[in-house]
Amino acid sequence: MGRACRCCFVPPYLLDRIARSEDPEVRERARVSATLSRHARLRRLATRAAPGVLAVQPEPATGAAAGREVWDSSGTWEQRVRRVRAEGAAPTGDPDADAAYDHAGTVRDYLRSHLSRDSVDGHGMPLLLNVHYGVRYMNAYWDGDEMTFGDGDGRVFLSFTRSLEVVAHELAHGVTQFTAALEYRGQSGALNEHFSDVFGAAISQHAEGVTAQDADWLVGNEVIGPQVTGVAIRSMKDPGTAYDDDVLGRDPQPAHMDDLYTGQDDDGGVHINSGIPNRAFVLTALRVGTPAAMRVWYTALLRLWATAAFNDAVSVIGACATELARTGDVPAGTPDAVREAFAAVGLPR
Repeated sequence: MGRACRCCFVPPYLLDRIARSEDPEVRERARVSATLSRHARLRRLATRAAPGVLAVQPEPATGAAAGREVWDSSGTWEQRVRRVRAEGAAPTGDPDADAAYDHAGTVRDYLRSHLSRDSVDGHGMPLLLNVHYGVRYMNAYWDGDEMTFGDGDGRVFLSFTRSLEVVAHELAHGVTQFTAALEYRGQSGALNEHFSDVFGAAISQHAEGVTAQDADWLVGNEVIGPQVTGVAIRSMKDPGTAYDDDVLGRDPQPAHMDDLYTGQDDDGGVHINSGIPNRAFVLTALRVGTPAAMRVWYTALLRLWATAAFNDAVSVIGACATELARTGDVPAGTPDAVREAFAAVGLPR
């Protein structure tokens, strides 16, 4: 099993900012969400039966594909409280439970049909999904063996299960865990977040039938609530432009290495600095198409290692583009597109 990380969708600096809101209810919900987002992973590790072993074993899948299980936390701060839907079962009537089930199936089917990957671990790992976690919890996370979704507070964030991109992003942390196992700090952590954004964008575009040119390249736009004037949590195409308002503050993502964040917050900038490789991916996809860019990036993920930095990723992604272009798996111009995209964000090869 790859090295697990507890990877949250909403960055810690955003929750900290919201916790300073003038609205006392929003402020309290953000404070609780920030605290739980920091400490739930440690609690989860303490309850596991053994490293790499699920504390509660899911039932076997009913078919060849990885089975899905949806659990309702019923407003508690616990996982797997009440199972409400298993693989092949009828819809529950709960929009959040059914959306989580459907979106997980979309992700699973994409991994299998487009990347020849059997679930997040490559070996049919069941997909466990917890909904209605906590009380107006403002986040969603992958913790090493399952997904957990908050309902949001309805003002700043909406339900996280309703977004396919959120589900794809978080399950992709599982793919990274079982491949490169990128350490969740500094540039390797930013690459970890970057690959999840890439998976989320590629899977959402495929499901919606849109091209790289037509896509909005926004991350988290579907969970932004009515009290926020920003458009998303991140913009892959134009990092640093997703929001600028009184609730969320100003989007801190850089779009170029000249503005790389070098502080200690956000685990050394794992969410902040992901904007740099994100923009390189978008520039590549605009040249050769998202499916071809995704093929290159996924092939590179299989070859990267835990401590890989941005320059390492540039080298590996470039080599994969050359190999795949030579075999005809991606357009002939893909290597040039990759090289020029990284050069445009200050990462020349």
